[in-house]
Amino acid sequence: MRNRPPDMAGARGLFISFEGIDGSGKSTQARMLAEALRALGHTVHLTREPGGSAGAEDIRRLVLEGDPDRWSPETEILLFTAARRDHLEKTIRPALARGEVVITDRFADSTRMYQGIRRGSGTDLRVMVDDLHARMIGVEPDLTVLIDIDAATGHSRAVARAGAEQRFEDMGSEMQARMRDGFLALAQTEPRFAVINGARDPETIAADVLATALAKLA
Repeated sequence: MRNRPPDMAGARGLFISFEGIDGSGKSTQARMLAEALRALGHTVHLTREPGGSAGAEDIRRLVLEGDPDRWSPETEILLFTAARRDHLEKTIRPALARGEVVITDRFADSTRMYQGIRRGSGTDLRVMVDDLHARMIGVEPDLTVLIDIDAATGHSRAVARAGAEQRFEDMGSEMQARMRDGFLALAQTEPRFAVINGARDPETIAADVLATALAKLA
């Protein structure tokens, strides 16, 4: 794992993140991978962001509900980083130290996209995201699975869910298209990414995801 803090050195666990635009099916695929790995005898901790710990779940309710303009991008970056730090301390590090496979539905790449490429108050927000990440988190996944799907399809799926956590979906399909382009561009620069075609049936996607994860475990 790159940039692993000293207390995580030598950990036997594997850290896998799932990324993608809203409606891509990444949450379903994260769950299916966890189930498949458990069936093969692996100890798996399935978690999510924002959330995954008591404090982070409190922050989740702040950032995912309400008016789309409730928070500025800068404030969101601070809130997401605070939630991620608590998640890392309380959930991710302990599970990896026990030798478990940690699968998280979203991690720092989502903040790089959803907040980092939005327009801030005269600030380069990607620089802010990366600086805070380096200072406060310092961890990247061993493997990031990007479930890629057309932005219009993903947005229509996400809106159809019609739950309370619709704040980012309510920002529109144009934003989802920018997020998709951003994820794909990031994947080209980061070897930890595996881009999986999400425009297929869930079982076919899951088979590709499992093969990718098993290759990393090997």
